[in-house]
Amino acid sequence: MIGSGIFMSPQFVLSYIGSPGASLIIWALSGLVAMLGALSYAELGTIIKESGGDFIYILRIYGQFPAFFVAFTFLLVVKPASIAAISLSFAEYAVAPFYQDCSPPQLIVKCAAVAAIMVVAMANILNVRLAMRIQVVFLVAKLFALMVMVIGGIVIIAQGNVAVQQNAFDGTNLGLSSIGMAFYQGLWSFAGWYNLNYVTEELKRPEVNLPRAVIIAIPMVTMLYLLVNVSYLAVMTPRELMSSNAVAVTWGNKVLGSWGWVMSIAAALSAFGSLNGTFFSGGRVCFVAAREGHMPDILSMAHVNRLTPSPALIFTTAISLLVLIPGDFQSIVNFFSFTAWFFYAITLSGLLYLKIKKPELPRPYRVPIVIPILVIIAAIFLVLAPIIDNPAIEYLYVTMFIFSGILVYVPFIHFKLCPGLLEKVTVFLQLFLEVAPADKNL
Repeated sequence: MIGSGIFMSPQFVLSYIGSPGASLIIWALSGLVAMLGALSYAELGTIIKESGGDFIYILRIYGQFPAFFVAFTFLLVVKPASIAAISLSFAEYAVAPFYQDCSPPQLIVKCAAVAAIMVVAMANILNVRLAMRIQVVFLVAKLFALMVMVIGGIVIIAQGNVAVQQNAFDGTNLGLSSIGMAFYQGLWSFAGWYNLNYVTEELKRPEVNLPRAVIIAIPMVTMLYLLVNVSYLAVMTPRELMSSNAVAVTWGNKVLGSWGWVMSIAAALSAFGSLNGTFFSGGRVCFVAAREGHMPDILSMAHVNRLTPSPALIFTTAISLLVLIPGDFQSIVNFFSFTAWFFYAITLSGLLYLKIKKPELPRPYRVPIVIPILVIIAAIFLVLAPIIDNPAIEYLYVTMFIFSGILVYVPFIHFKLCPGLLEKVTVFLQLFLEVAPADKNL
């Protein structure tokens, strides 16, 4: 969960909400929403013990038609947008040491982002264990960077050289759109709260380990994020924070002097680890959707020797690169959040349905019904707030794209047109990629 967000989102949260004090409240509430959402998803994961996250839950609760829209949107918008945004975060910090006095050219940033996506894709395609080792190694970089910032902030505050000393709430923007956009950026930094639900079949004892991971990790991450933001605000004025392209680099130059480049490397490594984790879960969504007949069969196959869902990972890589070409970090995160929280609300409404209509289902872990209700209310606010207060045509385009999935579902999924052509393509790709149908517990 700790990744690119805490190194990229603080300036956007502050610019949307307008004041340092309000930005800290947004960060704390974002952690609370993520915590409640993750606890609710943990119950779903112990009732429906299958990989695939939102797709598999909506499929089992509501049926084929609604589930297809989840698969269609997550595979073509949500997961690729997440991968593209994190790769841009990595790129910004990776090239920052070479452009200390100016902003790096966008072409250089995009090329670095493409390179990061390709490296992570190859690691996940070649070996699952290699991908997990990468995750562990880069966890150390994440924690190192955050602890340096926390300790540095404490030292600055102890010395009394605090950039923001009073009037912490001056300039707070209370417009619905501003609050919603600030939450989009804050919640983006907690975006890993649902990742374990995408790989439930690969977890040992999910009924124990899912809620345990949530209860331990999210409060710890929330506290770390708050302390890091306090450190940012102790070192930089709000104007400096909002104008920085890479806040960790600006912080490092002010606190560490000639060693400021260390923060750039640490932040880049952190974003790279986050990219790897997102890739790991994103490929599984594609794999499960294909296994259930909502995508071509080739995407549900695994390499005969490496046992990785390589076709699904290759597909995810290709779509992510397409999203990366025209996008920038801020807009990608906003559209990702708008789309994702729309489906989170639908998924959690399914949990309410199971609680009310099917209380007899075995539940090794339960949450009080008020928790998913609160998260649904938050999700509805996050979807509607930007539209009501400051409507933008881009959100209409995203909505139209989601519902355009019906043009694919009716002919190719429901009526199964062109089965002969799809079968020939599947056989060719199966031989070319050396893949075969996989067991359900891959």
